[in-house]
Amino acid sequence: MEYTTLGETGTEVSRICLGCMSFGSEEPWMLDEDESQEIIDRAVELGINFFDTANAYSAGESEEILGRALDERDRAEQVVATKTFFPVDEDGPNRSGLSRKAIEQELAASLDRLGMDTVDLLQIHRWDDETPIEETMRTLDDAVRRGDVRYLGASSMFAYQLAAAQETSRSQGLEHFVAMQNHYHLAYREEEREVLPLCQEEGIGVIPWGPLGQGFLTRPHEELQATTRGDPENHHNPTPEYGAGGGQEINERVQELAADYGVSMAQLSLAWLLHKEWVTSPIVGTTSIEHLEEAVEAVEIDLSDADIDYLEEPYEPLAIIGHE
Repeated sequence: MEYTTLGETGTEVSRICLGCMSFGSEEPWMLDEDESQEIIDRAVELGINFFDTANAYSAGESEEILGRALDERDRAEQVVATKTFFPVDEDGPNRSGLSRKAIEQELAASLDRLGMDTVDLLQIHRWDDETPIEETMRTLDDAVRRGDVRYLGASSMFAYQLAAAQETSRSQGLEHFVAMQNHYHLAYREEEREVLPLCQEEGIGVIPWGPLGQGFLTRPHEELQATTRGDPENHHNPTPEYGAGGGQEINERVQELAADYGVSMAQLSLAWLLHKEWVTSPIVGTTSIEHLEEAVEAVEIDLSDADIDYLEEPYEPLAIIGHE
């Protein structure tokens, strides 16, 4: 495993982050606690020290499972990230959003489920149009000053929103965002227009979610619906827009080059992300030890500049996906 710093924090994280959305019972493809424990244990053995969950993943089960799995391990080495914005169970007044009340009560519940006094990275899961950014950033700053949180992160927003949050923090002497969890992969590159250059300028670490396009970049496009994950009835299936804007040709080129390199399509797609200087750690969610091991092996794949250009060439602009 290779390691890098999370933005300009100095905190070292593995180049692969284990996404924990598949831990729980909310969906039929999710893993129970014993199965999740096996994935987490193997991740640690492989050198992964960066774990991403959220309060809303499987109604809090994901946080509980991750917390218990890491309880006996050296917390000094592990970097645990969680998120707040979406409701944990039923929606209702003050159960979601980024008001002071919502953040404080959801953070307290997350720490309890994780069994931790401090979470390393707290991320706002989406932008909240109903709450002034000053209230959100001051509440997050208070959480850091109390010792509940070490660092702050954002996720899936427009560049002007990220810039507004950073400027609010600067002007008021508050803690600012050090990480951005955004939607970014070979078949969806709209983040390259404004958000990623802003992150680079601000020294913000980038930890892309859905780095394999919910499976779109892991198998030939004509086979996508042949799996449980690709079933159109599964709301986590690959979004149809990935096949537009040159997406099918990108998928075919991933197939071609993966065969040339002797690796899987998923490994080649992750390798492309890992070659991008603004990417810190792609967030890889998996229900398979084999796929986890493949993801770690992708760190060692060295793509040529010509092959990177070949993979990127068919891309065409897409509508924004993932900010909702």
